[in-house]
Amino acid sequence: MKKVLIITHSKDNECIEVVSKKLREYDAVPIRFNVDEYPLKYGLSSCYENNEWKVYLDYQGVKVSIHDVSALWYRRSHNLGSGLSGILEGEYLASVHGEVRATLFGMLESLNCFQIGKFSQYRRLDSKEEQMKIASHLGLKVPETCITNNPEEAKRFIQERPNGVISKMQSSFAINKDGVENVVFTNVMKEEDLENIDTLQYCPMQFQEKLEKAVELRVTIVGDQVFSFAIDSQKLDNAKVDWRREGVVLLYDWKPYELPLDVKEKLLQMMDIYQVNYGAVDIIVTPDNEYYFLEINSAGEFFWLDRLIDGAISDQIAKVLIGKANRRFSPVLEENNVNVL
Repeated sequence: MKKVLIITHSKDNECIEVVSKKLREYDAVPIRFNVDEYPLKYGLSSCYENNEWKVYLDYQGVKVSIHDVSALWYRRSHNLGSGLSGILEGEYLASVHGEVRATLFGMLESLNCFQIGKFSQYRRLDSKEEQMKIASHLGLKVPETCITNNPEEAKRFIQERPNGVISKMQSSFAINKDGVENVVFTNVMKEEDLENIDTLQYCPMQFQEKLEKAVELRVTIVGDQVFSFAIDSQKLDNAKVDWRREGVVLLYDWKPYELPLDVKEKLLQMMDIYQVNYGAVDIIVTPDNEYYFLEINSAGEFFWLDRLIDGAISDQIAKVLIGKANRRFSPVLEENNVNVL
């Protein structure tokens, strides 16, 4: 029976249980590793003895081998090492966190099994700049963009675009205030924003031409399957610039969307280049029916879209994990066993 390791955290949403249920239906065993509880509740051991590597995960006395998993789904690693700050003195905390990260991600990188996407490949996807360069090279349209911490360069870019400019962060940028995490959404640059542009020197930002929107697309790619949905974000004032501001209100307004074949093929080419099997792509469709690529989210959410199609995305993830669907996979240590999509 195949074992599948799922890297997530204890507060992840329903997608973990839905995919786990699908895996059990295909006679596979899901092993959930909540990394926010590592190392306080989990023991992780990698041992090389008698010419063999063995890796074990121990959760509150229950020990399982994971060197023999057939697949790995790196979903999320939020709050890794949570709780250590309440146990260790501050002078040790940063170094211990570094060892925890090095141990976990070193183990994940070394597992010679199929992975939806390796941690190192997902970290490469953190470069929004490379994403746009690759997309443009493949023939996808991308917005005119300026990524800078130079106030004068940003001011020039903004003033030369009379139709407007939006600003956004390249990372999952949030401001913690009074214990509450406030996500920084995409915003339209206003005249008064230029008065404070000098503070840009301390934190780079991404500026892009403001595009008119007919609809916005979320394209979820799993293996070679493409699930495309559209939302009319322009019907709500607070969602026009960033639909996530009204994500709950718009939850059931998403509709399946037929993506043009050439756009679909170019997106699949991007997945091939990155050698990942999961990506959530954001696209703007203009009133002139032009498709603008914005970014690939390596761990973008899909659960609300999955509900609209009876769990088809979860089912495809499970099938890719156990090898019942096409996948991008080049084993590092088994040269004669290569199955590349």
